[in-house]
Amino acid sequence: MSDETYYEFGTAADRWSRAQLFFEAKEYLTAARILRGLVAEHPDQTAQRLLLARAYYHSAQLARAEEELRTVLERDPVEHYARLMLGRTLERQGRADEAAPHLRLAAAMSGDTME
Repeated sequence: MSDETYYEFGTAADRWSRAQLFFEAKEYLTAARILRGLVAEHPDQTAQRLLLARAYYHSAQLARAEEELRTVLERDPVEHYARLMLGRTLERQGRADEAAPHLRLAAAMSGDTME
């Protein structure tokens, strides 16, 4: 028996739109469920992987968020938002020393200064 639901059906574009709607409605677990399938089908799509990381972050699945963000940064080390989110994810896990270089680099990339 499959545990798929209606929101996991349709084209990739349909599911991407649906995942964004669930995310915006703060239904992070449902968004993550949809996005996991999209990321599995299209692993090189940064936007989908970043939204999945954000859904994990907001649903307190911090190890999963960290894993997705590190994957994005392996492929694109200058992806500013992934760098910032990784720093925040590490901070939220109580790993401030690991977070600091990511947050500094994100600030430098965006032109922000961190005091």
